[in-house]
Amino acid sequence: MTIRVVVADDQELVRSGFAMILDAQPDIEVVAEAGDGGEAVEAVRRYTPDVALLDIRMPRVDGIEACRAISAAGDCRTVMLTTFDSDEYVYEALHAGASGFLLKDVRRDDLVHAVRVVARGDSLLAPSVARRLVEQYTRPGARPRRPDPRLDVLTARERETLLLLARGLSNAEIAAELVVSDHTVKTHVGNVLAKLGLRDRIQAVICAYETGLVAAGDPPPGGADRAGPSPAPARK
Repeated sequence: MTIRVVVADDQELVRSGFAMILDAQPDIEVVAEAGDGGEAVEAVRRYTPDVALLDIRMPRVDGIEACRAISAAGDCRTVMLTTFDSDEYVYEALHAGASGFLLKDVRRDDLVHAVRVVARGDSLLAPSVARRLVEQYTRPGARPRRPDPRLDVLTARERETLLLLARGLSNAEIAAELVVSDHTVKTHVGNVLAKLGLRDRIQAVICAYETGLVAAGDPPPGGADRAGPSPAPARK
C-alpha cells in the first residue's frame, strides 16, 4: 500500500527537499505541498493523506494549530518538524495530536523511516527531542507530589504497565518484567490508552510524568540504565 503524504514548511527549499526524498521511495507518494498550516489543513482535507509532515513554526497558521485541526478531522497522522530553539512547543503539539517529532536536520533515512512508522499507527520521537522534552516537563515543581486522580480509572496492572512505558520499556520487556505474554501487554497498553483518552504511547509517557506516576531520575526497573522514553518506535 502506498503511503500518501502532505509536506508543509514555509521554507520552499526545505519543503521541496523533504518532498523529493519521500517521493523517491517506492511506497510513498507526496500528494501535496503547503507553505503554511492553513494550506496544510486544506491539502489534508482535499487529498486525504495518511501522514502530514508539519513544520511547527509557520506563518499565519502554525504547525500546532494545523496538527490540532488535522487530528480532529480524521485519521491522518502528523509528524512535527522542530529545532532545538522550538522545544517549548513540543508538549503543546503532543496534546494537539502529534504522533512523531523530528529535528529539521534529520537524516534522509530517518525521515523516510519516521513516515513509515507513523503511517502504520506507531509513534516516534527523535532521541534528542525525547530527552529534552522529559527534562523540561519533569523538572522540580513541574509535576504533582502524588499521582493525579485521573489514574484511578486504571487497574493496578494497567498502572504498572503505564509506569514501565514511561521508563522506556518495549512490549517484550514489559512482558518479561510483569511475567505475562506479549498479547497481554498489548491488551494492557490498549486499555491504558482508551481509559485515559490518549492517542498513542508518546502521550502515555508524557501523561505518566505529568500526573506524577513517575519522575525524572526515578530508578528504572531491574536496575537497567535507562534515561527516559525509548527512541525506538512505540508499538501499540
